[in-house]
Amino acid sequence: MLTNTQPAVEVRDLTKTFRTPGGGTVRAVDGIDLTIRTGEVVAFLGPNGAGKTTTLDMVLGLTEPTAGIVSVFGAPPRRAVTSGRVSAVLQTGGLLRDLSVRETVQLIASTHRHPAGVEEVIERAGLTAIAGRRVAKTSGGEQQRLRFALALLPDPDLIVLDEPTAGMDVSSRRAFWESMHAEADAGRTVVFATHYLEEADAFAQRIVMVAQGRVVADGATAQVRARASGRSVSADLPADPARATRALQVLHRIPGVLEVRTEGRRVHVHAGDSDAVARALLTQLDATALEVTSGSLEAAFLAITGDSPTSLVPTHADLEVLG
Repeated sequence: MLTNTQPAVEVRDLTKTFRTPGGGTVRAVDGIDLTIRTGEVVAFLGPNGAGKTTTLDMVLGLTEPTAGIVSVFGAPPRRAVTSGRVSAVLQTGGLLRDLSVRETVQLIASTHRHPAGVEEVIERAGLTAIAGRRVAKTSGGEQQRLRFALALLPDPDLIVLDEPTAGMDVSSRRAFWESMHAEADAGRTVVFATHYLEEADAFAQRIVMVAQGRVVADGATAQVRARASGRSVSADLPADPARATRALQVLHRIPGVLEVRTEGRRVHVHAGDSDAVARALLTQLDATALEVTSGSLEAAFLAITGDSPTSLVPTHADLEVLG
């Protein structure tokens, strides 16, 4: 595994345009600058058509940029991939349906110079129970986990995942992310594109939000939320009505406070400067049981891009799967 401080991915002024049937062009990626450090877990978050998949395709060397520079561990993407330092789990990819899961892993392992152990990657991908099953008899989610097992064979430093849990039910998703947590804990860099907000929120250390081919937000998950929608501070006010009324008056006068609402003795304050609100509640207003939370990623997307986050929210079918 990589131990130095060299960036895993370095992107500068990356642009990709495609020709349309009418003779025009569409700009799928529009001048992205990005550095991903070794060992980071980064989510590319955005609606379908935002440019996140096209960006990852260029990082993997699957397509060439129209303009700009991409380097992976200081090398051109294709060189990094062929050396075994980069693996990917994509939404699609041919699997031989007549082979078993184990035979598929054995076949691909034979193409690597120094592959990880076949049984080891089968276990790490959560496939041990179905290792003898023909690929044709596996579900879409199980096939995604098989692609993950194949991606582990070269013992990569960087794993790139494009909508990795598409087609998985809720239990398969949970098992998959448990596996990915283990890979991240082992020091691998993980970059994944998703439109599932809960996956980005739960797994990523850092979120890169993409819209219309551009990076519109980049930071720790909590920072992205806070930038878009501030933070909410809640606390229990004093039981004495006069003191509680005074507290509400003070809260309304704090600069940056956007909303103050009460539920019995509990007060909820939405503010850009949560520290000032928390300080006032604790030091001036005798409040107790203080809690500070950041906004949702749905609100962040809406505030940052000005577009509806509908395409980022699981569909009705997804919600039925999630129960």
